[in-house]
Order: sequence, then structure tokens, then C-alpha cells
Amino acid sequence: MADRIEVYRGVVHPWHHDQFGHMNVRHYAPFFDDATFHLFSSLGLTYPVMIAEHGVHTVTAVATTTFRQELVAGDLVVIDGAVTRIGSKSVTFQLRMRHVATGTVHATYDTTEVFFDPETRGSAPIPGAIRQVLARHLVQED
Repeated sequence: MADRIEVYRGVVHPWHHDQFGHMNVRHYAPFFDDATFHLFSSLGLTYPVMIAEHGVHTVTAVATTTFRQELVAGDLVVIDGAVTRIGSKSVTFQLRMRHVATGTVHATYDTTEVFFDPETRGSAPIPGAIRQVLARHLVQED
């Protein structure tokens, strides 16, 4: 079974707080969005390469964030990710935001990315070479 890949590290700043004194839900999205780009890159699937070599890139079709425990200013977070499902035209990733010191999972992000042909402006089958890379990193969901 493949391992999860560390794809992002960050810090919670005071400007991420809301009136309740913890990181507001709207600030999780940029952390997870950046991490998704890093996940593709960590797999060797950068967008310029996917477009130049395979004529496709991905677009986000579904993104679900589950909030488990609040974060406060000064908390250091690490995000890891894994491939959890490979379809004919899409791939699903799960990312976990964990506290660096404790390992506590504070949030998860499940995203389905659809392969997209920029010429036809429609979904496209996952190219074989990309599917092989994704398959090497497939894990069972937590």
C-alpha cells in the first residue's frame, strides 16, 4: 500500500481568526488548494507537463472539507495527501491537515479532480501514463 505524501506546511496567523478566536473556515480553503497543486507536483504530474505531454489538465468538480478541531494563531500545520480513487475521467484525493507538534487531524479535504481537455472544453479520459502514476499512489481511505 502506498504512503501518504507530505505536500504543504503552514502557520495559522492572527488574521486567520474570526470573532470566536479560532481559524475561520474560509481560511482552510487556500491551505488545501495550495496543497492540491503540490500533491500533483509531488507525484510528478505538474500542470505544464500534463498539458504539454498529454493535452489535459484537471478541474475541481467536488471539494468537501470536514472540520474536526479548531486551530489558533501560532499553530503549525502540515498537510499530507493521497490518491483514494481513480475513475475513468477523474481522480479523488484526500488531504489531512494535522498539527505539527501533536499529529492531531484538524481537518480533511476530499476533492475529485476531473481530467479536462482545454481544446474541447470537456472532460477527458485519464491518459494511460498518468493513470499509472496515480495507481502507484493509491491508498485506502482513512
